[in-house]
Amino acid sequence: MNISILENIKSPEDLKKLDKKKLRQLAWLLRQEIISVVSENGGHLASNLGVVELTIALHRVFKSPKDAIIWDVGHQCYTHKLLTGRFNRFNSLRKLGGLSGFPKQSESEHDFFDTGHSSTSISSALGLNVARRLQGQGGKVVAVIGDGALTGGMALEALAHGGQLSNDLIVVLNDNDMSIGKNTGAIAVHLSKLTTTMHYQKFRHYFDKIVAGIPFFGSSLTRMIFRLKRGLKGLFYGNNLFVDLGFEYVGPLDGHNISEMEDVFLKVKNLKKPVVVHVKTKKGKGFLFAENDPANFHGIGPFNITDGKVEKSENYTFTEVFSMLMTETGRKNPKLAAVTAAMTKGTGLSGFRKMFPERFFDVGIAEQHEVTFAAGLAKGGLLPVAALYSTFLQRAIDQVIHDVALQNLHVIFALDRAGPVPHDGETHQGLFDISLLLPVPNIKILSPATMKDFQRLFDYACKTKGPVVIRYPKAVCPPDEPPFNQSVKEGEGVFVHKDGSDLLIICTGGIFAEVQSAANSISRKRNVDIYSLRFIKPVNIKHILNVVLPYRAVLFIEDGIITGGIGKKLESIVNKEFPEKITKVMAFSEKFYPQGSRKEILNMAKMSREHIEKTVEAMRWEYGAYYDM
Repeated sequence: MNISILENIKSPEDLKKLDKKKLRQLAWLLRQEIISVVSENGGHLASNLGVVELTIALHRVFKSPKDAIIWDVGHQCYTHKLLTGRFNRFNSLRKLGGLSGFPKQSESEHDFFDTGHSSTSISSALGLNVARRLQGQGGKVVAVIGDGALTGGMALEALAHGGQLSNDLIVVLNDNDMSIGKNTGAIAVHLSKLTTTMHYQKFRHYFDKIVAGIPFFGSSLTRMIFRLKRGLKGLFYGNNLFVDLGFEYVGPLDGHNISEMEDVFLKVKNLKKPVVVHVKTKKGKGFLFAENDPANFHGIGPFNITDGKVEKSENYTFTEVFSMLMTETGRKNPKLAAVTAAMTKGTGLSGFRKMFPERFFDVGIAEQHEVTFAAGLAKGGLLPVAALYSTFLQRAIDQVIHDVALQNLHVIFALDRAGPVPHDGETHQGLFDISLLLPVPNIKILSPATMKDFQRLFDYACKTKGPVVIRYPKAVCPPDEPPFNQSVKEGEGVFVHKDGSDLLIICTGGIFAEVQSAANSISRKRNVDIYSLRFIKPVNIKHILNVVLPYRAVLFIEDGIITGGIGKKLESIVNKEFPEKITKVMAFSEKFYPQGSRKEILNMAKMSREHIEKTVEAMRWEYGAYYDM
């Protein structure tokens, strides 16, 4: 493959030197490079293939970094990275020490914000735009946002503010009818109606040319022309949300026609008012498998380019177990409902949606609404399960506290990707949920360790009262142990290994696989007992004190941040009751962890199997266990 054109682009300035005839070839090369690297490393494929021409057009018209281009979520920035001097490192994408799968200021001056969550671009772009104007700085600010991200309330709040505050903010709306899955709701319907308005844009283009040639006859003509244009907008637009909020509206444009987009961007660049440029693109363009199944190829692991297939493990993941539990319980309980924020496939709800469409709700990328909507379902007598990633729950903590916990409503929160999350980096680590939720009254927090454990705890969650959080990692379920088949007792966990050891490990379910592996390795020298908490909250303190009573040392391990976590809380209780015991807590330090495999992230945090073994050995030396042998 001749990649010299792409290879020679060291900055957007090199892109501008290319003859227009070579741009189609460049777009093809960019797609091939993205497909090749993502097939090896995994990543966000369909969204990136859809914005290749759009990214080329943006960088040919605007002068980055003087002009700031801010990508909403940032998962569609691969072409941007390739055109801003990162081609030689692109094969390190999403690997430890390599390029991030999202914009990263430490990588390039062309990345303005470290992003990874949805619906933030217009707010940050507006703030940057205002700051520059107040300080007399030049340069344009462009926010690129998808129609999926536009379903988030924060984006609409920013539009409402931007229409009245900014005089030159540019919002590029990348409309592909998709967020992660197919878009739903009034915004999607509104945008589909706006696709008929290109007739107005063509009419206005010719009308403006005619007006420009007419000599000036005074302000009355100017006012008349303004009123006429407003009337024409009303005729062609109908009700246009963006116009009503104070923005000029241009589009929709063909998002795969570079020349058309360049022409429009050159014009809007000189406007002295905020403008929305509506661009229509095809998610997955250029790779048939991604075009036909953009949801599956949104975020995908390594795959075979020739057939598009992903190699699957024979063992069930926690997400797959949750999926099965939802469909099985849905058959038995007609009140069970599922709610997701545009993450149907990611949270494992595709099967439930297919079987019980009337009880399935995709609210768009709107976690706050998801939680309060679920509260309303619970108040109305249903049993809602709000499925979302741990990192996205952070966006709805107030709703969890105010709308669910305060009223003690029976909502089940299925928190996928709790703990370390491989390859997506700082913005997606699920490390804060325990510390955020532990102080909240009425909430129960469950932590399954295996498939059988998950089944038992999910059944308990459905039958109990009040809000329940079930947190589980993005990982394969470890082999089941017989103790996990024990019935659930509120506030109590289970002994997985109990061989009369002098040291006990008490762990959350999400780190059980590493604890079990370490215990198996340690047992070649000397046994270690394991107690899986099951309940992070509530914890039966009297029971825990009885559990630790026979042991000389207790090691608490959790897959969450150490500050405000369950490990420190239990250690404090044990130390107060049994000051003679040696105790230690292993948890994640207060820092943001970059991308890497699960094992690499655990190594960074000193939480790996090997670190657990070393900690156990150090604790035993501390109380002289090895001298007693």
